[in-house]
Amino acid sequence: MPSIYFHIPFCKKACHYCDFHFSTSLKYKSEMLEALQQELSFRKRDWGTTQISSIYFGGGTPSILEADDIQRLIDHVGQHYEIATNAEITLEANPDDLDIKKIKGLRNTSVNRFSIGIQSFFEEDLQWMNRAHNAAEADASIKRVQDAGFENITADLIYGYPLLTDTKWKQNIDQLCSYDIPHISAYSMTVEPQTALDHFIKNGKSPAMNETQSANQFEILIEKLNGVGFDHYEISNFAKAGHYAVHNSSYWKGDSYMGIGPSAHSFFGDTRCWNIANNAQYIKGIFDKTPLLETEYLSLENKVNEYIMTSLRTIWGMDIDKIKTDFGTEVFTKIVENIAPFVSSGEVELKKQHYYLTSKGKLIADHIASELFFVEE
Repeated sequence: MPSIYFHIPFCKKACHYCDFHFSTSLKYKSEMLEALQQELSFRKRDWGTTQISSIYFGGGTPSILEADDIQRLIDHVGQHYEIATNAEITLEANPDDLDIKKIKGLRNTSVNRFSIGIQSFFEEDLQWMNRAHNAAEADASIKRVQDAGFENITADLIYGYPLLTDTKWKQNIDQLCSYDIPHISAYSMTVEPQTALDHFIKNGKSPAMNETQSANQFEILIEKLNGVGFDHYEISNFAKAGHYAVHNSSYWKGDSYMGIGPSAHSFFGDTRCWNIANNAQYIKGIFDKTPLLETEYLSLENKVNEYIMTSLRTIWGMDIDKIKTDFGTEVFTKIVENIAPFVSSGEVELKKQHYYLTSKGKLIADHIASELFFVEE
């Protein structure tokens, strides 16, 4: 079933590593919320009547909104689509927003899953990242959400940055596991162009990221989480049985999704589109009923390479029969030819007509995918 993503483009402050679209000014908050509803209304033609399996509030920092704002958007989805009775409705949240009053308000909404951006439990690391929360809030936020009766919780950690020793990394993982939450996401620190971190490194104010450190800490992560019952079901995601993320899994499985808000992307099988990454221009375009939206019609090459990239990252693997059926013999032959060296080296294994990355292969997942990419003649 398809899903809906709301991009909430506001943050209290800018993390040094972040290149997502957001503003630290709430100047256009009221107009933005109205524009999100209007966009959802007139884009109903993209799907017609359909049932929604998940709603995801991302950003930015969606938890900067009031509970009533969030429920109003959910209700607006319900006015246009049937929301499945068991739909996953996720709110990304920063720890500093999750005080008792906010959580109590959210208890009266349809939100049933939290994605909490912990990143680290060490004060100096959070300051280096320029996060809005502190170490005490990182700890307290998860406990408050659990005390309010929410059980479906995921939290994010980051590894592979200069301040993070292996000892600190193990402590971060252990502390997060101590809350007994059913899902954990962990990402290697990347340096995106034109971010503050990129500037610091270029000007010698911060060391560059170390690939060996990142690979070692990725292996530590896998070993520790597998050891306490988590399934490594996607490169950056780990879950207890029955708690795989419905929304993100739909991305990896190639299901349709609609992105609402500035910079948000949508996917409809044969096309992909995205909104302008500018709050004022987005709002004006929506209010003028001339949304600033770009559309890409996906070629065979686009579809094949996206399937390779997403499927290999997951526990479900790359399906040989799907490749033959959806993409044809030429594509199938080329992929089999290109993947053979990785099978021989033990980085990919073939089981029951599916290719899977081995533990060794997960360390170079992007490289393997790029070597398999199909190029139309």
